[in-house]
Amino acid sequence: MSKAERAIVIILRVIGIAGLFATPAIFLPFSWMDAIHGWLGLGELPDVPIVRYLARSLSAFYAVMSVLILYLSHDVRRHRGLLKLWCMLAILFGFTLWGIGWEAGLPNSWTLAEGPPAVLIGFVVLWLQRKLDVH
Repeated sequence: MSKAERAIVIILRVIGIAGLFATPAIFLPFSWMDAIHGWLGLGELPDVPIVRYLARSLSAFYAVMSVLILYLSHDVRRHRGLLKLWCMLAILFGFTLWGIGWEAGLPNSWTLAEGPPAVLIGFVVLWLQRKLDVH
């Protein structure tokens, strides 16, 4: 396994494992979600059906995507085309999150910790993939 391939595998596995930490939030009592929301300095979490639905479904989506990312990490050469698409989507998603966070008035620390890293990771994995194509 080349250094570039190993780096891609590590990046994907770190992202995949980190994303799985969203799984417990699917089942958290709403009062815990509200407490975490307040602890983050975001005030009281509105107790309305759409907020409950979005909090849990987004956590489930992160968990599902994390399993997919972990699967792709097991053969990055074979899944090269799908990984390239994932990189482009990660870049687009990162810029989108950045804009959504800014428009929503989230703290800069939140906005900068979510969108820009996704953009950076997308570009880094694309760059590493190009190194794979050379070897």
